[in-house]
Amino acid sequence: MTARTAARVPGALAAPSVAFLAVFAAYPLVYVIGLAFTDSTLARPLQRWTGFDNFRTALESQSFTGSLWRSVLFAVLAAAVQLVLGTALALLLRARAARPGLLGTLLLLPLVTPPVMVGVAWKLLLAPVGGALNGVLQAAGLPGVNPLGSGTGAFITLVVIDSWQWTPFVMLLVYAALLGVPDELREAAALDGAGRARTLRSIVLPYIEPTLLSVLLLKLVIGFKVFDIVYVVTSGGPGFSTTTSTYDIQRTALQEFDVGGAAAATVLFSLLIGLVTSLVAIRRKKYEEVAV
Repeated sequence: MTARTAARVPGALAAPSVAFLAVFAAYPLVYVIGLAFTDSTLARPLQRWTGFDNFRTALESQSFTGSLWRSVLFAVLAAAVQLVLGTALALLLRARAARPGLLGTLLLLPLVTPPVMVGVAWKLLLAPVGGALNGVLQAAGLPGVNPLGSGTGAFITLVVIDSWQWTPFVMLLVYAALLGVPDELREAAALDGAGRARTLRSIVLPYIEPTLLSVLLLKLVIGFKVFDIVYVVTSGGPGFSTTTSTYDIQRTALQEFDVGGAAAATVLFSLLIGLVTSLVAIRRKKYEEVAV
């Protein structure tokens, strides 16, 4: 092999990956941006240049701006709940020197269940008439409940459903990080007279902080993208109380057929996700710089 041929080998090896990114990443991104700046419908995309009109309309829409706030609230609340519960479960397993094993497999069942099936199961469970929950309450002589009947109740219910599905995932990631904490650090803390609480606060949590920040970042992104359970369980209601940005964008594109407006809303929503997640990413980067 000549030197000239050898110099072409890296480019040839990278070509398939570059082509894949161009087809499945760059092209859709450019196409969505093109839709956002044009008058586009499902039947007739990219018809007329409209400039920033679609963005202006989206920002003036109370439905869309309200959905942005609800998406941020849902993502932050769900990520916080799951991080706390997952970390607590992981610490409990580690303290008992237990391996996830069969328990871990059972806990992962909600995670591998299709989100649509999760939503259907919870909707049947919480149904005000004929639901399993109200059946148990009525059998016990207690009044029935309808958590999906109010805006606040429906929103909290979605957070509960999402947490039920994703907390085991967080638990396993944090548990793996806990296994990497050197026993020497715990032993040194014990020799210094530190109790379990202080060891956890001063040794364990700082050591696994990069993992916690990474999990938080991942869960924020997943929380922003939630759509399935909203569509199945509440359909954005009651009213607009559970209408997240993903659901509002879908409604704009596929029910109102305003693809240009939906594309502009998608771009704005993506910028919001980048802003919120960058705060966590910056914190993680600062931690890495200090650690180095």
